[in-house]
Amino acid sequence: MRNPLKNIGPGALIAAAFIGPGTVTVCTLAGVQFGYGLLWAMSLSIIATVILQETAARIGLVTQKGLSQVLREQLPDGIMRKLVLGLVLAAIVIGNAAYEGGNISGGVLGLQALGSDGIIDLNGFQLNGFSLLIGGIAFVLLYIGNYKVLEKVFLVLVILMSLSFIITAILTKPNVFDLLENALIPGFPEGSLLMIIALVGTTVVPYNLFLHASLVNQKWNDKSDLSAARKDTIIAVVFGGLVSMCVIISAAAINGSSVDGASGLAQSLEPLYGEAARYCIGLGLFAAGITSAITAPLAGAYVAQGCLNFKGGLQDTKFRATWMAILGTGVLLATLGLKPIAIIQFAQVANGVLLPVIAGILIWLANRSTVLGVHKNSVVKNAISLVILIITLILGGKVIVSVISNL
Repeated sequence: MRNPLKNIGPGALIAAAFIGPGTVTVCTLAGVQFGYGLLWAMSLSIIATVILQETAARIGLVTQKGLSQVLREQLPDGIMRKLVLGLVLAAIVIGNAAYEGGNISGGVLGLQALGSDGIIDLNGFQLNGFSLLIGGIAFVLLYIGNYKVLEKVFLVLVILMSLSFIITAILTKPNVFDLLENALIPGFPEGSLLMIIALVGTTVVPYNLFLHASLVNQKWNDKSDLSAARKDTIIAVVFGGLVSMCVIISAAAINGSSVDGASGLAQSLEPLYGEAARYCIGLGLFAAGITSAITAPLAGAYVAQGCLNFKGGLQDTKFRATWMAILGTGVLLATLGLKPIAIIQFAQVANGVLLPVIAGILIWLANRSTVLGVHKNSVVKNAISLVILIITLILGGKVIVSVISNL
């Protein structure tokens, strides 16, 4: 009781990871287009994320191994193992490199909402200084290679991000009874199906499952800590989901507007609620961008470590080389304003396939006595997990169809 922060684990990093610029943008659009009408979709997303993340954390803590390493050991040697590990590498490592530019650009938009564009002019050649700043901060924190340092920094960033979006939501003076009704009772406003899928898809993130399984054994190393790890997961994911809801609530204040993203939300709220709203959204978006800019390379490095079976921890040379490649790609893309559409589309398809595959494999692993022993899934957990598996199949299929239709 004297140190309430002592039992805080990797949940803070996981919450920070799924509240990235993409999540903020999707939640903004959901609020602008449908008001409070899709808050229930976030409630559903929170439940699904808690179940999947708790399963990944349980596997990581009991085995004291990363999820990709457990996969490599449990899948029979042959074509199936190669296909699954190849898909994981493609979706997480290559995908995160493609998405990293968007993570950094999201943080840049947050800083720009505070008043400066951050553009550096070098004899007519323009560079975005803010992206270099965010990339530099991410590099230093990852290079230090100390989990406790990362944990503390992320706790601060999550608090900053949470307060920013919560204060903005409060400024809009929402009707509490309307919020509760829409958060608990499903509704399907006309034209909302794609947005519902997007809200669930941006919260249930494949790379977070790998990141959580690896980080949980940096914090705990005994099966008796499962209860603490479970509490950490539930609190962090629920709190992160509530922050996402606050973005929807804030955006609902300008229902029907032509706002197309979080930076536009900051500009639209300023005339209604003063400069405080713009600053809160700006700081929140900056925190969302920088946390995702750190967790994406970190997750990629853990996945590569497990799939390719190289040893060592956060300070290992190969581990560092992997996250440096992902981070460097993102900084380059964000600084020069490049958008590798083909790579991003490939990553989206890979993630669309990966999500239901990993959800299915998680259920399989969670029922194996050779992996979890007495800590394997109960009948109730299996029933809920199967429902979530069906949801991930729908999500994955929708992602693949939408990408193919846009080619």
